Amino acid sequence: MTSLAAAIDALWRRLDAAAEALGAGCRWPRDMLLERDRPLAPVGERTSPNGYCHLLPAADGWFALNLAREDDRAAVPAWLEAKLADTRLPALQALTHDRTIDSLRDRAMLLDIPLGVIAEAQPNLPRRIERYPDARERPVSGLKVLDLSSLWAGPLCGALLAHCGADVLRVEDPRRPDPTARAAPKHWGRIQECKRHLDRPVNIDAIAPLLGVSDVMITSARPAALARLGLTPSIVRNCYPQLLWVAITAHGWELPGGMRVGFGDDAAAAGGVVAWDDGKPVFLGDALADPLTGLAAAAVALEELGRGSRGLLDCAMAPIAAWAARGADDEQ
Repeated sequence: MTSLAAAIDALWRRLDAAAEALGAGCRWPRDMLLERDRPLAPVGERTSPNGYCHLLPAADGWFALNLAREDDRAAVPAWLEAKLADTRLPALQALTHDRTIDSLRDRAMLLDIPLGVIAEAQPNLPRRIERYPDARERPVSGLKVLDLSSLWAGPLCGALLAHCGADVLRVEDPRRPDPTARAAPKHWGRIQECKRHLDRPVNIDAIAPLLGVSDVMITSARPAALARLGLTPSIVRNCYPQLLWVAITAHGWELPGGMRVGFGDDAAAAGGVVAWDDGKPVFLGDALADPLTGLAAAAVALEELGRGSRGLLDCAMAPIAAWAARGADDEQ
């Protein structure tokens, strides 16, 4: 955990410095960054604390398979091309150990199953890949943030910006409620209580008035899913050039990573955030790519705002986890 602790410390320093440069400070308690509700299982195992993600062997390596959604569990027989009633670790590894990483990953991508190969990601912090006209910097206290994200990384980014003084409005589509509220209510309360809340369909027509008065937008879906809602870089660039778009994904905005589904546990494994026990990987914590990404996204977003930057900020969970696992570099 030494490199992770160093990475987290480096990100906190960057967040504090960026907030201070914009006339603010972050009030979020640092010791709460990794906190969730009580884990369902201990760390140091090949099954994640929440019981959904498994670290499994292939013929030429190890990978993380995350079956957090019912659709993912239902797709396992098609993925393995085998009849399978049990999706626990022993039954799965009996069918994966003699298959190649590439074949397992390729079929998982076709079926939208979250799968991350151990340490496959290249280290990268959030980076601006779509540039809009630059604007003057604004103090944090005047920033309006539209949080359209769900689960952990995006909502944490919004919470950190709120604790730096931004006015954060969380919009949740009542047709697609965030499952975190039910699965981890204490955690959900911590990262949402500092925001204003609005239930509204999330599509370009319904949120257009909100986009027009916002400085920052946070999303946590893949590009194709957002495009179906009318949110594309070209539309935002042409209609809302004042926005800094914090786009959180598992493996990056650009293809092929932008096609892949992923969550905190499999993205952490893809970044190499695992320990090794007798030649086998084990989990270091609960969905660690999420808090790393939320903190990194908030820090870099404030830095970009301090430069007057606008555009799409590519915040990819697996590369951020890889940056943390392989040694934090303050200069990146």
